[in-house]
Amino acid sequence: MRRDRLTLAMMIGVPVLQLVLFGYAIRTEVRHLPTVVLDESRTAESRALVSVMANTGNFDLVGTAGSRDEVAERINRGEARAAIVIPPDFARDIKRGRTARAQLIVDAADPMASAAAISGASLAAAVRSQELAARAGRGRAPPLEVRVRPWYNPALRSAAYIVPGIIGVLLSLTMLLITSMAVVRERERGTLEQLVVTPIDKTSLMLGKLLPFVLVGYVQMTNVLLLGWLLFDVPMRGSLLLLYLITSAFIVANLALGLLISTVTRTQVQAMQAGFFFLLPSILLSGFMFPREAMPAAAQWLGLLLPLTYYLEVLRGIMLRGSGIAALWPETLALLTMATALVTLSVLRFRKTVE
Repeated sequence: MRRDRLTLAMMIGVPVLQLVLFGYAIRTEVRHLPTVVLDESRTAESRALVSVMANTGNFDLVGTAGSRDEVAERINRGEARAAIVIPPDFARDIKRGRTARAQLIVDAADPMASAAAISGASLAAAVRSQELAARAGRGRAPPLEVRVRPWYNPALRSAAYIVPGIIGVLLSLTMLLITSMAVVRERERGTLEQLVVTPIDKTSLMLGKLLPFVLVGYVQMTNVLLLGWLLFDVPMRGSLLLLYLITSAFIVANLALGLLISTVTRTQVQAMQAGFFFLLPSILLSGFMFPREAMPAAAQWLGLLLPLTYYLEVLRGIMLRGSGIAALWPETLALLTMATALVTLSVLRFRKTVE
């Protein structure tokens, strides 16, 4: 073990790095949800309500919307997770002593994040109601009510959020671990020598190890989709064909990453350790278990380097929100870029030599 320095470094260094990283990055309390405002009242009273809601810390105002259609579009694209909608008669109801009503639309695909939005709305409504009641000198019915309207997952079912994510995690787990040991296994068994003397160039060799597992990935994905629909009633509101097309880029990215690992490591044990070194951050920092809005900025930036982060947005966008390519093109472009870069890097790193 002392002579195998790479394995020794992984055994000692990897747990320390992951403990420090995840100890700072993982947060269960969700705050700072990106929020847009549709203020149809445009009065001091409506602006005061928006300010109170922003001061709760649960909402980060990222812009204004001009219509309800724009609100739906921005939530559908993932630019916002919530929207504050204030009707035109908001201030007039307050002045007449009637209960004024506003609406909070929240993307309930993530039950944890939507629960934080609901809690923040209730707190803001209570604080603002007390201020208005004290100013008016009355203690009867609250002069302000914020009604919450959850979209995409109104029952706040965890299965509807978790099952799509399981597809991405299983694909990452299988594709990365299998291919990370591909070249290493050939080297340990001595069959790499037979590949070296063949006229096959290294690009064809690497692609030949990638393509069979693409089919395996699609079989896994189909099984989880069917079981999720049959057992957990997970919806498919968007295009299934679009989901399958984008999935190809995610599968290739993970396969290429696994092959890259196999060209760096010397033994199957090292390859497996390196594979788990990439898998754990993918699961914890991608938004699969914990909302990314709850993480520190550094952890969110690190999550942008992981293919699973973008694929989860694609899965939940298509399955739960019914999003199309117009809303998901940034994630699709990121996956295609990662797949191309990783395949190119693994081909360049591979050498048809036996050391």
